[in-house]
Amino acid sequence: MAVTLYRKRIVLKQVELFVLDTQTEGPAIVCLHGRWGRGETWADLMRRYGDRYRVIAPDQRGHGLSGKPLARYTAEEMAKDVVELLDALGIETCMLVGHSMGAQNAAHVAAMYPTRVSSLALLDKTPAGPSVRIDTPPEQLPAVDPLTANWPLPFSDRAAARDFMRRELDSELAYEYFMNSLIETPDGYRMMFSAQAMAANIAYNIDWYARLGEIACPTLLIRAQDGDNMPDDVWEKAKQQLPDCMAREMPGPDHNVHLSDPERFYGFLDEFLKIER
Repeated sequence: MAVTLYRKRIVLKQVELFVLDTQTEGPAIVCLHGRWGRGETWADLMRRYGDRYRVIAPDQRGHGLSGKPLARYTAEEMAKDVVELLDALGIETCMLVGHSMGAQNAAHVAAMYPTRVSSLALLDKTPAGPSVRIDTPPEQLPAVDPLTANWPLPFSDRAAARDFMRRELDSELAYEYFMNSLIETPDGYRMMFSAQAMAANIAYNIDWYARLGEIACPTLLIRAQDGDNMPDDVWEKAKQQLPDCMAREMPGPDHNVHLSDPERFYGFLDEFLKIER
């Protein structure tokens, strides 16, 4: 069955989200991208599972075509967006799949709103962080994304953006990930994510190991075995904190574990969902 990705805007209480939705029959899977990303990173997964599931992938607040309000962009704030999105779509419960920042947000949804999440997949995100959250108001926080602050934005043309990002980024997947957030404006090519959102999401981050212990639903935990995000000590601690955990590892260092080896990743997801291949 050919799966179409429908595009829509959903107005929530504090923000408008741009959403991709297969609008197919079956249990719902909601996919949350990482920082600097977009819902479109899940397009292949949406097509693969859209014949059996309704698969939904929003641009989270501050990213892509979604709203970019002045805010703290905490996991708690972004988790509330997910629940409001489920309400707007008439979905009672779903499986949540989150990568990096999206994994942190997904974990918070499962911990804070347990009746809304039937199962969970957390992809390559450390729960480690500062023990105390800063109390600086967001309007006083410099709106500077530390990753792209020194990029020569706006790029004069797409080729200039392509050449720069190929030099700057450490893998082909990272290059594709950021090119997907590139947009043409009257003064050149810029990134679609909000610098204030990126700065705030990083600045207000705190340790969330305790949230893992609050997650009751079955959880698939995946890391890049040779990556920087979940070294062995973090990996072992995260596994121990989760009450119902299936842990799997992707070979190599690539943080984009859902894209680095799709067949291996989908094999893990099928195993978790108990889908016969």
